[in-house]
Amino acid sequence: MSAPIPVFIGVDPRERAATNVLIDSLVQHSSVPLAITPLVTPQLEAQGLYWRARDPKQSTAFSFSRFLVPHLMGYQGWAIFMDCDMLARGDIAALWALRDEQMAVMCRQHEHVPRETVKFMGEVQSAYPKKNWSSLMLLNCSRCTALTADYVNTASGLELHRFHWLEGDHAIGALPEGWNHLVAVQDPAKAEDASLLHWTLGGPWFREQRTMGEGLAAEWFAARDAAFRLWE
Repeated sequence: MSAPIPVFIGVDPRERAATNVLIDSLVQHSSVPLAITPLVTPQLEAQGLYWRARDPKQSTAFSFSRFLVPHLMGYQGWAIFMDCDMLARGDIAALWALRDEQMAVMCRQHEHVPRETVKFMGEVQSAYPKKNWSSLMLLNCSRCTALTADYVNTASGLELHRFHWLEGDHAIGALPEGWNHLVAVQDPAKAEDASLLHWTLGGPWFREQRTMGEGLAAEWFAARDAAFRLWE
């Protein structure tokens, strides 16, 4: 049997419900074993891996810690990183099968230019090239050696999220559109066949955004209820 797929999930303490539902959706749809690791900031700090001060433009606790994944993997093999505000509908093994050894990173290459200036919980909405590309990454860790703990803790947000640590954009592979559909940002019709939904503007686990995505919000609540239903 092949080794479990390593999946790292960025965790924000305000989105615990989202994290738990995402994990359950990954497990329920996966055809292979998964090794899921939540990236919890205090744990990384306790290990001496993360020490940077919170940036005023940082909207989640894992905005920068996501880039520690290659270090946590010992710069060997591949790993998946994903934000916690997602819901899996498809088999993550299908995403894993898209790995291309010629690439250092693979992601959905959105052209997202936000119109709003504020996102969930009053967080600042920042606009920059390659926005949301790092929210789901297939990382070829042996080619991400520039992402040392020192670099992750000192580089600017733009340097990290715009992949300045790579040798060039030619090292970034593109994933199919269905892997990382931006809810309430992209055409809702494109959500129908999406394998991974992403509530980048804040999801229905926040009281103020219970209807974000309309029918997709109802789908998230159904997934939550299924995940926490007691055995009868």
